[in-house]
Amino acid sequence: MTIINQSGIRQTITVGLLSILFTSLSIVGFSQTNKRVLGTLGNQNGEPIVGASIKLVSDLDSVQTSSGVGGLFTFNNIKGERFTLTVTSLGFDTLQRSFAFEGKNELKTPVSLNESSQMLAEVSVTGVAPITVKEDTLEYATKDLRLREGALVEDALKKLDGVEVDKDGNVTAQGETVTRARINGKDFFGGDIKAAIQNLPAEIIEKIQIVDDYGDMANVTGNRTGDPERVLNLEIAPERNNGDFGNFRVGGGTEDRYQATGSYGMFKEGVQLSVLGNLNNVNANLFDFNIRSGGARRAPGGGSFGRGFGGGAGMGFGGPGFGGNNGLTNTQSIGLNYRQDFNDKLTMYGEYSFGHTDNATLSNELREIISPDASTYTTSNMDNGSIGNDHRFSWNIEYKPDDKNYIKFSPNFTYRQNRANNLSLSTNSRGQSLINDLTNRQLDKSYTPNYGASGLYNRRLSEKGRNIFINFSLNTASTEQDQERILNTLVYETAVEDLESVYQQHLINLDNKNLNGGTTLSYIEPLGQYSNLEVSYDFNFASYDNNRQANAYDATGIIIDNPNYNNNRAYDYTFYTHRGSLTYRYRNDKWNYSLGVAAQPNLLRGGANIDGQAIPINRNGFNWMPVARVEYEMSRTKRFNINYSGRANEPGVTQIQPFTDYSNANAPVTGNPNLSAEFTHELRINYRNFNIGEGNSFFVGLTGSLAEDKIVTNRTTFLDDSIGVVQATEYLNTNGFYNTRGFYNFSKPFANRTYTLSFNGMVAYNNNVSYTTSELNDNTGEPYFNTARNIAKNWVLSQGINFRYNPKETIEVTPGVRYTYNTTRNTVTSGSNRDVSTWALTLNGSANLTPTWIFGADLAKTSNNGYTSSVGANPMIINAYVEKQFFKGRNGAIRFQAFDLLNEQTSISRNVTENMIVDSRSNRLARYFMLSLTYRFSNFAGGNMFDRQGGPGGPGGPGGWGGDRRSGGF
Repeated sequence: MTIINQSGIRQTITVGLLSILFTSLSIVGFSQTNKRVLGTLGNQNGEPIVGASIKLVSDLDSVQTSSGVGGLFTFNNIKGERFTLTVTSLGFDTLQRSFAFEGKNELKTPVSLNESSQMLAEVSVTGVAPITVKEDTLEYATKDLRLREGALVEDALKKLDGVEVDKDGNVTAQGETVTRARINGKDFFGGDIKAAIQNLPAEIIEKIQIVDDYGDMANVTGNRTGDPERVLNLEIAPERNNGDFGNFRVGGGTEDRYQATGSYGMFKEGVQLSVLGNLNNVNANLFDFNIRSGGARRAPGGGSFGRGFGGGAGMGFGGPGFGGNNGLTNTQSIGLNYRQDFNDKLTMYGEYSFGHTDNATLSNELREIISPDASTYTTSNMDNGSIGNDHRFSWNIEYKPDDKNYIKFSPNFTYRQNRANNLSLSTNSRGQSLINDLTNRQLDKSYTPNYGASGLYNRRLSEKGRNIFINFSLNTASTEQDQERILNTLVYETAVEDLESVYQQHLINLDNKNLNGGTTLSYIEPLGQYSNLEVSYDFNFASYDNNRQANAYDATGIIIDNPNYNNNRAYDYTFYTHRGSLTYRYRNDKWNYSLGVAAQPNLLRGGANIDGQAIPINRNGFNWMPVARVEYEMSRTKRFNINYSGRANEPGVTQIQPFTDYSNANAPVTGNPNLSAEFTHELRINYRNFNIGEGNSFFVGLTGSLAEDKIVTNRTTFLDDSIGVVQATEYLNTNGFYNTRGFYNFSKPFANRTYTLSFNGMVAYNNNVSYTTSELNDNTGEPYFNTARNIAKNWVLSQGINFRYNPKETIEVTPGVRYTYNTTRNTVTSGSNRDVSTWALTLNGSANLTPTWIFGADLAKTSNNGYTSSVGANPMIINAYVEKQFFKGRNGAIRFQAFDLLNEQTSISRNVTENMIVDSRSNRLARYFMLSLTYRFSNFAGGNMFDRQGGPGGPGGPGGWGGDRRSGGF
């Protein structure tokens, strides 16, 4: 029985969205017949200048714009007969020039800027990689980086101040995780970071940009709202936009290890094509299928939604990793990325990727659940296996019929098929008492097709900044999942010899469907030369149709007579939010700030059917939230900004389901349909300073968040006579949850960047709130439950020092040391306080022994303190290789490499949540030796990039150690 008519809701919502879209598209801006200025901006060599500030002033006009692609700029509806243009751009002298229409209605003029002599004197320091600070963008020039021929983008990133790339290819910049990759402003393989940095040659990149991206609306209108996404944008050098390049590698080694990688890229006038393929069993995943699909990103305000019957998530801090993924993985992948600029008006780009993975992971874990009297401990050994197939397709169409209108449409599709076979052997104890052993085997098959589309339309109504913007998204997703869970429990009653065995087999079928989407309408009215007022409306919805069937059997195959285990449940609901905001924005050469207020009402309508009994759910909510963002540009190398944002997060399906899920009898989960949406306030402060003359860079950032009505857990621990320890989970709202995090990075080069010394540190504090309940006995022996509010005060401190010796492209040595301290203090019991510290020493280097022989090594020693003996480890990982290059252009190489010479590769981590501490240890790919053969080519204007001194190879580069460990590279 379905409580809500889902088809009716979807029809109503779809009609509403289409009505809003077509109504907005029908708005026609007023036109005038005044004069027009068309211009092109370039340097003394005729090369276009993009992003320059251009201001036009006459007796009747004062308008401002910036140069676009090809250096083009336009001013429409000019009233004055004579006017003055003022043009400013970083690295060029400011230009002021007067013009007159002389009876014409249209004036076409080229404008040329002279390079600044002062700027040239500052950046001519050899070996310094200049950083340009542009509002929310840090731009690194790559021309002065000392890279081996054939190096990857990943190698270039490792040399940038404030940027870190870990052994698994994850990128952080100024302490924040980089989540998306683009080429020339367009998503590359759907924004896949690893596909970009581990396969694109650094040779073709002119600039590397780290962008705080506020979404398509901000990119089109310039008005920023909400939380940014940190994006890596790679600007291709103009001379590298015409040619092709490729890389092919085959290798085989001990322990039956193998790898075959092929990559091809072609950039021609208006066309970009990339093809990647990989076949290996060395944990070299080519794509990350967990990233968000591309497309038009809507304005913030919709909150977050649950997706089906499933659990929530916690926040934690992982320990050090040593490269590669957990477990052993066989991988087959292939992907194609294509872009074509048909003309100045129409651009299309997108990608298709496929990946097959077969992973086997062995791990052990110690889980502690905090209780007011005595904590519960679970020690587990796990053998997990999974086989998955992933398909991902995204496409983008951008159309700009004229300088006033812009349209973007983005369909996307993903499909995931997964089979898992997981075995867990656990022992539960409470305090010093052994309670039970649990064998848990779970077989899982799931199919998850997701498809949808998003789009936007922007209309410039005047040159002074009057603008209307609308976007929309509509997505549908479904999950079909079949689970078989076998629980075998040995209950210790009085002594180890006195055991009782309980066997249960649970068969569960889940069918979850989701339709979600929304639209944003924004109108901007200019108030003066430097200010404007924005009025916006944002509507979001998420509709869910969840069905669950469960049956449980005993060891003889007879259904267990327990309604908690055998049931048929349906749970359907729809969550709506409306968000209206009014924002004032001011911007001049130094200041850029936004002040406003937003109101967000929300509505939850739904219900459940529990074995024929209907349970309706109706709930309303309302949030006020300020809008505040201030940015101050002290100079072209110093910038300070502060940003506040607020967002509402709706509880997930598991958290508000009006029943108890007994899929795991030892860990039942009960939802709370009376939960309110939690609301999070977040404050971000950043300061950036770069000394171009000396090459020093300094970045510091501070973020803090405070949650109202935070959704937290209440875990009740008690002893069941038949199945032993039971840890039941419930959810409730509470206050007092907050966290803060600070980060800094300082780098200083010496002797023309032959030596570079870097310091970076982080401190984080998390005030995690939860409730814990335990069963106690009074003086009469009668049991009762005691509930306590627990605050887990978690501190994480980290300090790292790195030194790079890089006298020339063929020699590089990089030692480093990092210390991390993680401490947790719980208010309900001091016996659950935990401290973990880690010293990590690294040494990476490579050198040309002769012009065609290269040796490289990679060492990491980690010392961990505070983990239990079953989890803790202090591995030393040593990797080394020797490579011989051949052919005239040195674009062929044969390499012998040794991976993990001491056979100590492993992964350990600590995860801290509201009332739980989890220490875990997993296996990783260990010692093997491999012989590989690589061939590369590169054909661009200006010659083959392998023809010059140096040759391919290098640490983490093409034919470099990092490429062989993962997906290869050019």
